[in-house]
Amino acid sequence: MERDTSVNLQHVAKSYRTRRQGLPIFEDLTLDIPDGDFLAVMGPSGSGKSTMLNLIGGIDRPDRGEIRVGGQRIDTMGEAALARWRAGHVGFVFQFYNLMPMLTAAENVELPLLLTPLTRRQRRERVATVLDLVGLAERARHRPGELSGGQMQRVGIARAIAADPCLLLCDEPTGDLDRQSADDILRMLGLLNAELGKTIVMVTHDEAAARAARRVLRLDKGRFVADGSRFVADGGRP
Repeated sequence: MERDTSVNLQHVAKSYRTRRQGLPIFEDLTLDIPDGDFLAVMGPSGSGKSTMLNLIGGIDRPDRGEIRVGGQRIDTMGEAALARWRAGHVGFVFQFYNLMPMLTAAENVELPLLLTPLTRRQRRERVATVLDLVGLAERARHRPGELSGGQMQRVGIARAIAADPCLLLCDEPTGDLDRQSADDILRMLGLLNAELGKTIVMVTHDEAAARAARRVLRLDKGRFVADGSRFVADGGRP
């Protein structure tokens, strides 16, 4: 059965408390991401890009407003239900990989599967499949310190898709890579979107990375803006 991963944020507000006052990030953020989209969100540091990803992924909660993924309200879920929802629906890809240095590539990829009902044999089969998909079958027993930056990010992507989520949230996935490795990762994300139907939301500072997306939005001071460049709300691939 196909899963709907359209994303809808309606009038979302979010602020963080400092010692003296609240720090507003969003005051009235509205966003629609169709099922199967590959959206790049650009903007300066502090514009709220990572906070937006955390809200969509259920890591953070809005102060007010509604967040729906696949038509389901996630902002009203309890913690246990939200954790189960994340495990089955969302994969995260980070700039600095967040791999466990003492574990092999295969063991890192297996970690999110420990939260699923899969048997040990099924987990191992799934790990082998996704490592092969990202071109690292022969590196399964290598630890992160024995891998290049591009290879570590491939392990990160394999871990993100191991549980077969329909939504991938990518926070500067090429920010720590050389251009060739970055291009390889972007091609891989494009294939996951085009061939496997993953909905992808990627935040980035890199306009070369943004070109890999179907659409590009710019976020500045908690608002989506059009800035007159060729990378605006309806930019990206046709």
